[in-house]
Formats: sequence, C-alpha cells, structure tokens
Amino acid sequence: MRALFVAAAMTVTALGLSSPVLAAGGGGSMETPAKPVDANFTRAKAMIEARDYRGALPLLQQVVTKDPKNADAYNLMGFAMRKSGDANGSLQYYQQALAIDSRHIGAYEYLGQAYLILGRLPEAEQQLARLDSLCTFGCAEYRQLKAAVADYKAGKRPTN
Repeated sequence: MRALFVAAAMTVTALGLSSPVLAAGGGGSMETPAKPVDANFTRAKAMIEARDYRGALPLLQQVVTKDPKNADAYNLMGFAMRKSGDANGSLQYYQQALAIDSRHIGAYEYLGQAYLILGRLPEAEQQLARLDSLCTFGCAEYRQLKAAVADYKAGKRPTN
C-alpha cells in the first residue's frame, strides 16, 4: 500500500515538473475549469510572448470588460504592466486576480516578483509562503519565485 502511494506521488510530481511553463502564461488556479478563450485574450498572450507588453494591455482590458471575473486576464494585465516598467501599477491587477481566484499560483508568483522590483522583500516572501502552501508537490511558480528571492538576497536586483 505504501509503495502504491509513493508511486502515485512520484507520478503526480513528474507530471507537474514536465508540464510546459509559458513565460507569460501566469499559471492559473489549480482548480480553474476549462472555458472558451476570448480571441482578444489569445491575441494579447501572443503579443506578450512577442514582448509587446503595452500593446497587449488594451486587449486585456477588453477581455475583463466582457468577463470581469477572468483572473487569468487580470494576472496577464499585471504581467504586461510590470514588464512595461510599472511594477507599482501592476500590483492592483495581481490583487484583482487573487480577489477572484485566491488559489491563482501565477498571480502569487508575479506579485512576489513585483514586490522584489519595488524592494519589498517581506511581502515577496509572503507570496512565496502562499505558493509553498498551495503547491503540495512543488510547482514552477514556487521555484521561480524562490530563486528570485534568493537572488535578491544575494544582491541581484530584478528589473521588471
């Protein structure tokens, strides 16, 4: 029985570690059901992947106007705002994503990254702790924020 449990845990861990992580994907909630994707969301995501952060913002604004409960769109708005050089302005979007979906692991990671840019280490560490509690077997978002916090503590200051 114990061997079966260990095997199952290892399979879950392996699946979690092998899934692709999109730079701007923003890792949604671990419980987010699949729903049709808005064409503006798809275009905005492509623009973000092409590093056209400012261009993606109006499209994402249209997405949240039509669907004000779209935590992924708010998370990407925060990401695009932060990558455009406005880490402080990004905070409201990450917080909105988390108000909609309190388990949105991507928003916790990105919020932590924004706090590091702003020199707010204790708040970044709070986001890391939240990720640690949400990612039972670990997740990319936790590992990325943990590495960023370690870099910050080593004197490497993040930019956007």
